[in-house]
Amino acid sequence: MKQITVISGKGGTGKTSLTAALSTIIRNKVIADCDVDAPDLHLLLNPKIKKTMVFHGLKLAERDVEKCIRCMKCYENCRFDAINEELDIDEDKCEGCGVCSYVCPVDAISMVDRDTGFIYTSETRFGPFVYGILKTAEEASGKLVSMVRESAIALARDKNMDMIIIDGPPGTGCPVIASLSGVDIALIVTEPTKSGIHDMERVLKVVEHFGVKPLVCINKYDLNIENSLKIEEFCKRNKIEVVGKISFDERFTTALINGKSIVEYDAECEATRKIFDMWSRIKGRLE
Repeated sequence: MKQITVISGKGGTGKTSLTAALSTIIRNKVIADCDVDAPDLHLLLNPKIKKTMVFHGLKLAERDVEKCIRCMKCYENCRFDAINEELDIDEDKCEGCGVCSYVCPVDAISMVDRDTGFIYTSETRFGPFVYGILKTAEEASGKLVSMVRESAIALARDKNMDMIIIDGPPGTGCPVIASLSGVDIALIVTEPTKSGIHDMERVLKVVEHFGVKPLVCINKYDLNIENSLKIEEFCKRNKIEVVGKISFDERFTTALINGKSIVEYDAECEATRKIFDMWSRIKGRLE
C-alpha cells in the first residue's frame, strides 16, 4: 500500500483543490482529509457517511461533591483559572493537565474523557473517504490526524485498496508531522510568493527529517515567473524534483462553486492536462 500526503507550508496555495483533482484521476484508493482543524475536502466530495466515531482528546476534570472536603487545594493549584472559589470547574478553561486530581487529598477529582471531535468514514463518487473534524478551540489535533490515518489504512486493507491520498494540514506543526510519518511521498504545493517560498523551505526540513521523499508542485506559477524560477533553482540545488507547474486558472474557483474538481469540470483545459502529467511523474516515483 502506497501513501501520498499533499501538504503546503502555508494555507491558500491550492492544496485541497489539487488533492481533489488527483482523487478524480487516481483509481483504487482511499482518500483522507487530515486537515482536522479546518477540513473542507468533504464540502467538495459530498460524502455519504457510513460510520461516525467520537474522538476523545484532552481529558476534563470532574469533581465528586460528596467526596470533596473543600480544602481548596485544587483551586489554589490550577494555573488555568478553570476552578473558581465555589469549586466549579469551567470545562472551556480546563486544559486536562490533571494537577487538581494530583493534589486532591481525598481523590474527589477524576479526569474523564470529553468529546473533542469526530472521525467520519464515508463513500464518495471518487471512492472511500475518511475525515476528521476537531471541535472549535480543542487541542490534540495531531492525535486526531493519527486516528484518521489509522482508519484510512484499515479501510484500505478491508477494501483491498493499494493507495491512500492524504490532504494534509498546512504549516509545520504536530498535525503535519502526524500526516507525514510513514508515507511514501510528500507532495508539497507552493506558490510563487515570498511567503510561499519561505514556508516551502520550512516544511521541506520537516519532510526530510522524517525521511519522506519530497516532490514539489508550483501552483499559479505564472503569477510571478521570477519567483517560480527561484523555486525551481532551489529545488535543483537540493535535488528535489518539481513534478508540476500549474498556471493560474479561474476555472478552479468555478469548479469549486459547482461542487466539482477541476478535472471533472473541464477535462480538456490546460490545468487538467498538467495535473494528469504531474500524476504520471508521481506514479513513476512511487514505482
